[in-house]
Amino acid sequence: MPNVVRWILAITAVLLALGPPVALYRYQYVQAKRFHEVTPGRLYRSGQMTAAGFRDIIERFKIKTVINLQHEEPDPFLADHWLGKGKIPESELCRQLGVRYVLLTPDLLPPGNRLDSIPAAVDDFVKLLDDESAYPILLHCKAGLHRTGRLTAIYRMEFQGWTPGEALRELRANGYGYIIASEADEYIIQFVENYVPRNRRLKTEDSIAPPPRPAPMKEGPRDEKEGVQ
Repeated sequence: MPNVVRWILAITAVLLALGPPVALYRYQYVQAKRFHEVTPGRLYRSGQMTAAGFRDIIERFKIKTVINLQHEEPDPFLADHWLGKGKIPESELCRQLGVRYVLLTPDLLPPGNRLDSIPAAVDDFVKLLDDESAYPILLHCKAGLHRTGRLTAIYRMEFQGWTPGEALRELRANGYGYIIASEADEYIIQFVENYVPRNRRLKTEDSIAPPPRPAPMKEGPRDEKEGVQ
């Protein structure tokens, strides 16, 4: 048998052996892109899934609110399956399933990147998490790594009492990247290292003594005050 034929048969055998597992992995990856439980029954996170993937997750986990963090795609068109093209807007899919659809833009930092201000998306996110009727919540961005990771860190620190270090370790473990998940990334500084939970903010404010009031002025006799005529 010629060597060329042997090579062709060998390559064909490899493709037949690896093709189905690779296709299955790709299907599962796109259908439920990096889906994770953050807190069972309350908060879940993922990347941008297909319409079929969203339907499955929403129905299986009884999702009531979907939060999209993609300012570049405020209402992305979702494909029916992993090889298809976008056909239905995400907001429309949520409407059909009776789910609340919310857009947040966590890529916007305070004007001038000031450290004494909180990014607007953080306040909006925390207010949404205060609403018990919003749960269970699915939080997602494009890849399910960076924007989703930063807001998950906010949830951990605000509602579960995690330290910035603990939130940062989870963020890195879920694919944010050890190099950019540091002070080299201004988003890490603003969203994780600089974040102070509300209960700590209130304690800090209560511990600051109010400024002293000016002493009342004593009035002298009227003729001394205004002069004798």
